[in-house]
Amino acid sequence: MTEVVGHFLVFTLVTIGFLIAPLLIGRLVRPRLPTAEKDAAYECGEPTIGSSYIQFDLRFYVVALLFIIFDVEVVFFFPWASIYGTAVQLMDPMLSSADRILLSEQLMSLPPGSLTAAQAVTAQTAMSLAWTGVVDVLLFFAVLLVGFAYVWKRGDLEWVRTLSQSNRMAPSAAGSGTSTVRPQPATTVAS
Repeated sequence: MTEVVGHFLVFTLVTIGFLIAPLLIGRLVRPRLPTAEKDAAYECGEPTIGSSYIQFDLRFYVVALLFIIFDVEVVFFFPWASIYGTAVQLMDPMLSSADRILLSEQLMSLPPGSLTAAQAVTAQTAMSLAWTGVVDVLLFFAVLLVGFAYVWKRGDLEWVRTLSQSNRMAPSAAGSGTSTVRPQPATTVAS
């Protein structure tokens, strides 16, 4: 136990050293010549106009959240594919006993040599597991599709909404008893 704690502490100290070293080297090496232009806020090469405290369009956040949700859910397909592939291999009744034991150990995440031929997964059990896997992934995919259809129907996947769509959405909201606030066009002040 002491060795593990020692290795962990050494790893932590080396990690902190790797994080602090470039910062210290940069602070010592870089020139410090402050000017008003260098101290100004930098926004993609464009000169800043007005206050930086503005409200971003909600669509930026919605698109980011949708990407994260659907991207993370797709990651769950990889472990499913691994288990399903092993179960399909185990369904073969002509599989040798040694291969069946090896695949069964892989499926159950057991160390090699820990199962006997009597404890290995049978072809019938593998078929049941494979069908359960198919049903599970179909249900998972159906939930994904329902979520995707809902987002699509709401129009969250359309970046630019046309004026006719905005007009169609406004009466339905007014009829439901909720008030809608339409944004006023931006005015520019000529100097």
